[in-house]
Amino acid sequence: MAEEAKPLLIKRYASRRLYNTETSDYVTLEDIASFIRQGREVQIVDLKSGDDLTRQYLLQIIAEHESRGENVLPVDVLTDLVRSYTTQAQSVVPQFLAASFEMLREGQSKMMENLATFPAVPGFEALQRQQEAFLKTMMAGWGAAVGTTPEAGGGDTAGGREELDAIKKQLADLQSKLSKL
Repeated sequence: MAEEAKPLLIKRYASRRLYNTETSDYVTLEDIASFIRQGREVQIVDLKSGDDLTRQYLLQIIAEHESRGENVLPVDVLTDLVRSYTTQAQSVVPQFLAASFEMLREGQSKMMENLATFPAVPGFEALQRQQEAFLKTMMAGWGAAVGTTPEAGGGDTAGGREELDAIKKQLADLQSKLSKL
């Protein structure tokens, strides 16, 4: 396995302090969020038990950002997520979210490719750099959220497929508009 493919190992001590094994220093949740925004995979484990705490800490990072007013998740989405934990939709939601974020990343890649093929127009390079920076910033926190494929589950996936189709159509419309620029 390549060195870059290994996740950054963070160990949680009994004191709840987080220790970066790569740099041999203590880190904060904001430091971990920064690593993720930079494209690093992170794994957080309890030093004593060896339990993987990554999910718990990623949720805590999201909760802290949301509580500071950096709202990415609308209330109706959060409500639907809470409902999904107690309904048959539970098996569909992780797959739908994974597919949605994968499609968003693919759309970002295609859009960046399309931007790179535009002919040279005065001032276009600056616009292209701004768009690229915007997209990278927008997607930075989302890239690591869907790094694995959820297990296939039972249940009715028709509602999830309809929403996925709607998102695909919106993405296609956006790409069509961009190609006309």
